[in-house]
Order: sequence, then structure tokens, then C-alpha cells
Amino acid sequence: MLARRKLAAISVALGLVATSGAVAIADQPQGRGLSATIRYTEFGIPHIVANSHRDLGFGQGYAAATDNVCALADTMLTTSATRSKYLGGETAPKGILAQTPTNLASDLYYQGINDSGIVERLVAQQGKLGPAPEVRDAVAGYAAGVTQFLRENRITDPGCKGAAWLRPMTELDVYRHMYASGMAFGQGAAAAGIVNASAPASTVDLDLGSNAIAFGSSATATGKGISLANPHLPWHAPDLRLWQSHLTIPGKLNASGAAIVGLPLLWLGHTASMAWGGTAADTTRTFTLFELKLVPGSPTKYLVDGTPEAMTRRDITVTVAKPGGGTEKVTKPQWWTRYGPIVQKVGEQALPWTAETAFAFADANAQNIRMGNSTLRLMQARTSDEAMRGLKETQGLAWMNVFATDSRGDASYRQLHVVPNVTDARAAECNTELGKRSYADRGIAVFDGSRSNCGWGQDRDAVQPGTFGPDSLPVLSRPDYVENSNDSYWLTNPHQPITGFSRIFGTANASRSPRTRSALTAIEEQLAKGKFTREAVQDLMFANRNHLAELAVDDLVRLCRTMPADVKEACDTLSTWDKKHDVGSRGALLFDRFWAKLRTAVPSASQWKVPFDAANPVATPNTLNTDQPGVAKALTDAVAELRAAKIPINAPWGDYSYVVRNGERIPIGGAAGNLGVFNAVSGPWDPAKGYSEMQHGATYLHALSFNNSACPDSSTLMAYSQSMNPASPHYSDQTKLYSRKQWVTERFCEKDIMASPGLRVVEVRQR
Repeated sequence: MLARRKLAAISVALGLVATSGAVAIADQPQGRGLSATIRYTEFGIPHIVANSHRDLGFGQGYAAATDNVCALADTMLTTSATRSKYLGGETAPKGILAQTPTNLASDLYYQGINDSGIVERLVAQQGKLGPAPEVRDAVAGYAAGVTQFLRENRITDPGCKGAAWLRPMTELDVYRHMYASGMAFGQGAAAAGIVNASAPASTVDLDLGSNAIAFGSSATATGKGISLANPHLPWHAPDLRLWQSHLTIPGKLNASGAAIVGLPLLWLGHTASMAWGGTAADTTRTFTLFELKLVPGSPTKYLVDGTPEAMTRRDITVTVAKPGGGTEKVTKPQWWTRYGPIVQKVGEQALPWTAETAFAFADANAQNIRMGNSTLRLMQARTSDEAMRGLKETQGLAWMNVFATDSRGDASYRQLHVVPNVTDARAAECNTELGKRSYADRGIAVFDGSRSNCGWGQDRDAVQPGTFGPDSLPVLSRPDYVENSNDSYWLTNPHQPITGFSRIFGTANASRSPRTRSALTAIEEQLAKGKFTREAVQDLMFANRNHLAELAVDDLVRLCRTMPADVKEACDTLSTWDKKHDVGSRGALLFDRFWAKLRTAVPSASQWKVPFDAANPVATPNTLNTDQPGVAKALTDAVAELRAAKIPINAPWGDYSYVVRNGERIPIGGAAGNLGVFNAVSGPWDPAKGYSEMQHGATYLHALSFNNSACPDSSTLMAYSQSMNPASPHYSDQTKLYSRKQWVTERFCEKDIMASPGLRVVEVRQR
């Protein structure tokens, strides 16, 4: 009786009416500032209710700041080009929105963007090219919510408490973050080359990845859709961190999932009847290069159809803290062309600016501010068809494949994101000699910038000029399943390979990654036994199978038995290993170190006796090529490495794969995706400590099944937990669940939210 009275009292106090799927709240009085109601359930998951998109953004921004205010403030430092002013020019940035070795290089890159006014111009656009009205409202509310939290001075995170660089958030901050996120793996990845930095561009592990599966009616026990979302992102990048929330405007919107901290709306998640996951389209290039022929004697002029055209010089000035105190101004030039900025390095490819040649970087997302439009339509969709139609109409996703399913059991995949309109025919006509090689090898076109007819093409159904329209992008709908683990579109389902797309989208009829093969193998094995349930999807997620080990270990053990006696312990360890990366698996560490040595000792084409066969792409290549001397050497070297580090050959995986949070050591299962481990998570190897911190891998997860109820059967997990604040109770609580392969039962319907034993209600208002 007491529990019932307590819940009733909460409902009355909030003006809430309990329903099966949404909340009703009283209208906001005239003249009152923004407001929202936040109900926290287990593990600090906020359920935010508001009357409008602006109020909802306010509540979301406030709640996001409560958990991750330092991440928000750090991102604002980056996009406002003020890192050097407060943190010094030589310090390395924390995030990945500008992959530069120093704060100074990052600031020069972002100040160049800010001086150009491009974000303001894009935001000012009306119609399909600019933010939708609801997105503008959500952005305004979000900035106000973060500012309100800062105004209340509730900061407990030692990472920024009392910092001079804390300041109110503006709408422009949000849009700058949105814009930068779109170019994070295009122009942002080349930022160091654009500002003429000579050091390597990357300061973090950028092995971006994800898994996503959408199951259809013929593959599920309920005959309805099942969704698995498993994005892989950096664990310590504040500017691309995911955070879970549930957003509701009664009668208008009801969606739950994960958003990027600093941006309103949801990136991945579900509504009452549709769920979506996504993967980074790693094999698709969202940019091209243009090779410029320079005017003899004038290295800042280039020829187009024989006519000289001057580059535009932009002198970029930033403020830098001096080591002894005070600040100074640093100015460096950047050079821009009709195609984009001059760049001198992309990845490991040097692009020297000589007296004859220079290279310009053209990023399709440099004209894209529509991410919010696309994510809003996903959050509004009731079916997978509506979700895909919304993406077709908005065309705002920057680099993400989407996998949607619904309560009818319709499963669909579409690569509906911004891609330069480069057909193979255009590439054959316009690529330079460098472009011919890089296009074949990596899908990067390098067009002849001296010819005006060598620009990007145009599709009639493309919202943005120069990009592919939706009807030219890969798509597949199936009654069983669609899956992706960051390979190209080709093997989204092995029973119906997708073909006919340009090289810029990735390869077809080519070997798939071990993680892709692992996923497809596990799915097909389960379907051979029976149909999928939500629990079966969770089991697949945390099976921690090492696909390469399943292909190679038996052959490796046979080789090992012929080797000198000092590796006998290794033979015994590998022969009894379960071929998994569970925290208690013995042999996983040895194989991990063996494969790391093998990758450098034996070329990938020589590692297997049975080569890739396009007619059998999931099962090939296979059979470890033990005839290669490098195989035995790799095993010997791995054993020697572990012994030198005084690590037992049969050490449990979790003893040397872990994170430390507030002094507590948390073992981490899963392993690097290049081993064929679906539950991909990885960090740097230190022989003195092992894998003592995760840099990249599983973040937000959901395993969701639609059923005959109005409430989806859903479990979620935030692998690195909701908060980056070590003083928060939600700093590592879900990381411990991840370690134990445990999930959080999601509370989506109102009755379940109100039944939470730890329900905590916060009313937030703008003051």
C-alpha cells in the first residue's frame, strides 16, 4: 500500500497520467521559461518529458551536462578554437573531431572554419538544406539546458570543476559540433595536413567500427523484428561520446536510445514499434582529392581549363598560452581553392606542394548541417519504411549505414548518407595517375583539378549538389536479416549479395573482415538450430568467439607439437582453450599475442592455405598456412614476450584485459575486431600491464524484440557507463555489468518507469 501511495504521489506532483506508452503533462504557463521533467531509473538513465522540442532539448541538455559536463566543455574548447588559449598549444587534444598532434594545430583548423562563417551560412539555409524547425528548437533548448546546469554550479567532476574555460553553451556551439562530427572522418582526419602540421595526424585509435543486425519475421521466434545495436567508438573522446536517454513529447514523440553528448535528439535507438542500429560506413569515402596543376612561377595559382585561378589565402590567428604566463597570438596561412583547402597529407599519403602540383581536399559533408533532420525522422518513425523514407527525404547522415526493423517484422538496410557523386566511369575519365592507384586500392579518387568537367556528378534526387541521390545508394530488405560489421554493402546478407556500385562505396567480391565472417557464421549457425529471440541475440553479442582461432588453432597446435620442448606449455594451453575471449579464458592472451606477431611476420595473402573464394565468402580464406616459417616464429616470439613480462602462458584473459576505475580493476571480455571477435573492444598493449585500458569498442548496446505488447522487450547497456565524472555513481556501474555480460532491462513504457525501485524525479526550469 505504501509503495502504491508513493507512486501516486509522484504522479500527482508531476501532473503525470500513467499510460502504456507515453506521459501527459500540463501545458506550460504563459511567460514561463523552458522546463522539463527528468525521471531517473536504474543506472542513471534519464527519461525526459517535455511539452515541446525546445523544452525537450532543454531537459536533454541539462541531463547530459549532469553526467558529462566536462566532455561538453572540452568539445566547446575544440570547436571554438580556444584549446591553446587555456590548455597550451603543445598539448595533444583529447577528442577526434580534429585529428591533430597538438592543440595549436586543432585551433588553427577550427579557427579557419569559424572565420569562414560556413556553419552560420548552412544554418541560415531554409528548406531541406537547413535544419528543420523542430531541430532548431531542440538545439536552442539543448544549449539553454547545458547553460542552466552551469549556472547552478553543481559541477563535481575534477576534470573541469572551477576551470577558467567553463562558459555558457550557445546554439552555435551545438551546430559547430554537429558540423564537425560530419567531417570527423573526412576533412577533420586531414586537419593536420591542412594546417601544414608535419607530425602524424592521429593521436587516438581511429579504428572506427560497429556491429548492427536487423532481423525480420522469418528469422525470429515472434515473427516480429529484433534489433541489435553495437556501435564501436573511442572510449575517451569527449566529442564523440554516446549517452543514453529516453525522450518524450506526449502525443508527438516517444523514442529511447543514445545520442552524442553535445547534440540533441538520438543517434541510435527505437520508438514503440521501430528500432534502428547503425554502423560507420568505413569502406565508403565521403571525400575526394583534386590534383592541381600550378601556374609556372606562381605556386598559389592553378589552372582550370587553361585559365589561371588564384588560391585564396586565409591568415588564421589563434591565442596561445605562454609557458611562463600570459598569452600570445599565433598566425598561420591556409590556402583554399574552388574545391576545398590545400592539404599536404592524408593518412600516410604525403601530398607535397611543389612548384608544379598541389592537392585540394573536397569533403561532401562540408556542406551538410542536416544530421539533426535525419535523426529526428528516425525518432518519429513507426515502421522501418517510415524510417528509410525519412532518411531519403532529409539525406543528412554523414557516414552511417542504418539497419531498421519493426513490429511487423520488416528488416531493411540502407546506406543513406552523404557520398560524393563519383561513378566508376567518372573516375576512369578524371583520375590522375595517383588517383588510379588510390581509387583501386582504397576508393579515394584524385581528380584532375585542371579540368572543369572533372567535378562530382549530380543526381536529380540528391538534396545536396554533387552527391549521390538515395536511388543510387545500396539498399536491401529481407525477411530474415541484414547485418554489417563495417565491411562494404556487398555481403549484407550472404544469400543475396549486393553488387553494381562504384568503388567509392567499397569493394564487392572481395574477402570480408574476420568480424564480418564471425557475425555471419554465428547468425547462420543459430538459424540452423532455431529462430532468434532477444536472449539469443544477447548470447550472440557476448559469445566472445575468436573466429580466427576457430579457423587456425587446431593447425597451430599440430605445428606446436613439432616445435622445441620449451613451447610445450603453449601447445597445452592452446589445445585446451575455449577459443573465446571471456574474462576467464586461458589461451586467449597467448593467441592474441601470437596473431599480433603473425600479422607482421607473414603477409595476409600468405597466412592461409585455402584462399578467398567469392563463391564461398563466409568460409574463406581458411586453414592456417603452417608451411610459412613466420608462423612458428610468431608463436615462439609470443611465448618469449609473455615470459619476459613474467606473464603466465595460460593467464586468464581478464587478468590482462581490464580497466581501472577509481582504483578498482574491472576485467573486460571481448577483444580486437581484427581477431574476428564480434564483441570488439581494444586498447594499447603494454607488456608490463597487458591491455590496461580500452581505447575503442563497444559503447551503447541494445537488444530489442518486438512482441504482442505495446512495450518492446528491450535490454540495453552502456559499456563505458553514463558518466565520465569519477565522482558520479554512474562512472563505472554499467562497465561492471559489461564485464559480467549483464544487461539493463529497459523501462520504456510509463508503467515500467513508475515501477522503478530507484525512481528519482527532477524538475528542471530555466532561470
